[in-house]
Amino acid sequence: MSVTVVVGAQWGDEGKGKVVDLLAADSDLVMRFQGGSNAGHTVVNDYGEFALHLLPSGIFNPACRCVLGTGTVVDPPALLAEIETVTAKGVRLPPLSISNRAHVVMPYHRLFDRLEDEERGRFRVETTGRGIGPAYTDKVGRVGIRVGELTQETVLRDKLAIVLGRRNAILTNVYHAEPFDAAQVLAECLEWGRHLQPYVTDTVPLVRAALREGKRILLEGQLSAMKDLDWGSYPYVTSSSPTAGGAAVGAGIPPRAIDRVIGVAKAYSTQVGTGPMPTEFGGEQADSLRRLGGEFGATTGRPRRIGWFDVVVTRYVAELNGFNQLALTKLDLLDTLDEIPVCVAYRYRGERLDDIPDEETHASCEPIYQVLPGWKTSTAATRTLADLPANARAYIDLITEQVGVPLHSVGLGPHRDQTIVL
Repeated sequence: MSVTVVVGAQWGDEGKGKVVDLLAADSDLVMRFQGGSNAGHTVVNDYGEFALHLLPSGIFNPACRCVLGTGTVVDPPALLAEIETVTAKGVRLPPLSISNRAHVVMPYHRLFDRLEDEERGRFRVETTGRGIGPAYTDKVGRVGIRVGELTQETVLRDKLAIVLGRRNAILTNVYHAEPFDAAQVLAECLEWGRHLQPYVTDTVPLVRAALREGKRILLEGQLSAMKDLDWGSYPYVTSSSPTAGGAAVGAGIPPRAIDRVIGVAKAYSTQVGTGPMPTEFGGEQADSLRRLGGEFGATTGRPRRIGWFDVVVTRYVAELNGFNQLALTKLDLLDTLDEIPVCVAYRYRGERLDDIPDEETHASCEPIYQVLPGWKTSTAATRTLADLPANARAYIDLITEQVGVPLHSVGLGPHRDQTIVL
């Protein structure tokens, strides 16, 4: 039995899609265990470039079963459109299963996502507006609609009467907006159910059989613990748990069955949305790195904030998740720099901090940098660690030593082949 979890080691957008795509080639089952269409994994392969929002990154391995786990929230129109996009490029879908217990992102969730985020003022999260937070709110409030209920007309009608009674009252009396028509929403749900029915199943027996038979299972998360509802930079977080612990819950796999946790970190830092980011910098250097690295959100196209590598953040995330290995991506983006700062600690009011403080303090921290010389040569064609420039090796060694996790791989370009795997 082999169960591997791949999670982000910074704020998300670390290149997890490429790492999962690489590992999925040797996996029997790949499962998304949390989140929804609010974050994308970019995969580049022989079929082209894909921004996957809901489909697991194992979708390109025809021998691999792909699963949307119970911990996810599913936007049916977005998922169906994604399936159509992938198959239109000649990809033959492997077996795809959607947990009947996963919750559905409804049309009113998207509207409330936008309205509620605008109300948060300086605590605004700048969400993607995809309805993820409100969908999880209804799940926790025990009034959510689950994927398995999309074909159950009586259940849907009864639930919508309850939910829309509340939602419409708020829309009309608080936001002075038009209410949703229950009959129209019901019709949409039944249509989604008709299209999704071939994929919907109870994933418990499926996962249990895979564990019993010793299958190679890969669990894929979005974002990172820095966006975790409990452990991230609250309130600038997502509404689920993108951690190894969250993987066990969202996938329905016992924690003791997980034997490898791989954290993925970019060779520098990026973040979409609001929240503390002590190593952030701007100007032409940030613009250049953003252009070269394509640092724009896979879901929204928004420019990502740019910063130097933050050891404090990655070490915190590594310890929360229990990383066995660290995959470093986009090292080639630093090839042209004369020198490269690495944040090894913070300074706050004259005091050195080696751990992440509360969010208000974190936002006011100054990074303490260890500045390393650049290597000033292309690494894109390098295929072994020994062939990397000495200064690039020194940069990697500093990061792994400071984070306290051994190296899994080094990414030197967008394609699967442009990876040094140890």
